[in-house]
Amino acid sequence: MPLALSNMGIVLGVLVIIWAGVTAGFGLYLQTRCARYLQSGSSSFAALSQLTYPNASVVFDAAIAIKCFGVGVSYLIIIGDLMPVVVRAFGPHSKTLQFLDDRHFWVTVIMLIVIPFVFLRRLDSLKYASVVALMAVSYLVVLVTAHYFMGDTIKDRGTVKVFKWAGPLPTLSSFPVVIFAYTCHQNMFGILNELADNSPARTISLIGTSVGSACFTYLLVAITGYLSFGDNVSGNIIRNYPPSTALTICRVAIVLFFMLSYPLQAHPCRASIDAVLKWRPRGRSNKSPRGDSSNLLSSPLAPLRGPTGAHSKCEGTMSETRFAMISTVIIVLSYLVAMTVTSLEKVLAYVGSTGSTAISFILPGLFYYKISDPESVLHQKLIKEDDDDDDVYVSSDGHSSSADENRRRGVAGRSTRRRLTFSNPWRKKFLRRMSLALAAYGLVVMVVCLVSNTFFVVAH
Repeated sequence: MPLALSNMGIVLGVLVIIWAGVTAGFGLYLQTRCARYLQSGSSSFAALSQLTYPNASVVFDAAIAIKCFGVGVSYLIIIGDLMPVVVRAFGPHSKTLQFLDDRHFWVTVIMLIVIPFVFLRRLDSLKYASVVALMAVSYLVVLVTAHYFMGDTIKDRGTVKVFKWAGPLPTLSSFPVVIFAYTCHQNMFGILNELADNSPARTISLIGTSVGSACFTYLLVAITGYLSFGDNVSGNIIRNYPPSTALTICRVAIVLFFMLSYPLQAHPCRASIDAVLKWRPRGRSNKSPRGDSSNLLSSPLAPLRGPTGAHSKCEGTMSETRFAMISTVIIVLSYLVAMTVTSLEKVLAYVGSTGSTAISFILPGLFYYKISDPESVLHQKLIKEDDDDDDVYVSSDGHSSSADENRRRGVAGRSTRRRLTFSNPWRKKFLRRMSLALAAYGLVVMVVCLVSNTFFVVAH
C-alpha cells in the first residue's frame, strides 16, 4: 500500500483505496442478497450457478478453485522466502544447520503444520487461528505506525507527492494491489452458512465492519509508511527498516499470518473442486429459473427460508472419503508447485487478475442480476415470503416493528396497521442495474490488471 501511494500520490491513492473498499463491499452485499434465494445453510457459488447459469457453473467453480489454489501457493512461496531471513537474523549457524537457509525445508515444515487445519470442515473451527493471524497483522501495523511517529526514518525519506502522481503506467501497476487487498468473497457464503444470525441487518453490519476496518488499516499503513520513506519506499515495506529484534518479530508475525491464512483458501478451493466434479450438463428444461419450472421449486436449493444458524453445514453433502481425497490433492499439488515455483509475481499476476476479479465483482454482479429478475420464479417466490425482511408495520400508537417481529408476536397485518415497504420496485431495479455495472467494472479491472501485470511484473 505505501508503494501504491508513491505511484499515485497521497490524494489519488487514498481515493483509490476507499473506492476499492466500496466496490468490494458492494460485491459482498450482493452475495448476501443472492444467498436469500437459496436454502439456509447451503449457500455457495455452485448453488447459485445451478440456478442462474447451470451449464456455465463448471467454469465459475473452476475459476474459483484456481484462484484460491493460486493464492494458497503464493502464501507458501512467501513463507519459504521469509523464513531463511528470519533464521539468519538470530545469528550465523554451523554448516550442519545449513538446511535452515533452504526455502524448501521451510515450505515442508509449514505444510506439515497446516495440514490439520486444512482437514477442518467448518470455517468457525479456524476462528482461533484467525485471531492469531489478526494479531500478526496488528503487530505490522503498530511497527509501521510507531516508526513514523518516532521519526527515525526521516533521513531515509525521499520525495513525498501529495497531488502529483508518477504517471499512468506506474499507477496502473499498483492498481491491482489495491483491488486484491479486499478479496475475501470466496469465504462469504461459508460465513453466511455458519452465522447464528444471518439476518439482513446482521450481514450488512458484518460487511460494513469488516470492509471498514480493513480500509482504515490499509489507509493507516499506506499513509504512515509512505510518509516515512517517501518515494524510497519498496513494495515490501519491512525491507526499508534496518535489522532489529522488532523487525524479526514482524517477519515471524507475517509468516504466522500467511501460514494460518492458507486453510482459509483451501476451504473454498475444496468446495469448488467438489462442485466441478459433481457437475453434469443440464437440459434446456432445467436451464433457467425463469418461467414455470417446478423442478427448481422442489430442488433442495429452492426452499428460500428455513432454519438458520451455526448448525448448518456448508460442506455437509461431501462424504468423508471425498472430503479427505480432495483435501489431500490440494495439499500435495500446492506443495509441489510451491517447491518448484519461486516467482511470486508470476503466480499473482495472472491468478489474482482473473480469479480475484471474477469472485469480487463479476460473479456477484452477474448472479444477482440474473436471479433477481422480476420474471424469475425464485424471485416471485421470495417476494411472497417477505423478500427483504425490512417491511415495517406502524401501529396506531406510532410503534414500529419488523415483519419478523410481528410474526413472532402473532400479529397480523390488520386495518389498524399500515405497511411501509422500503424495498420498492424502484430500489430493486436500481440495485439490479448497479449489479450489472459492478460486473462490467470487474471486466474492465480484469483487463487492466492483466495488461499491467503482464507488462510491469512478469516482463520485468
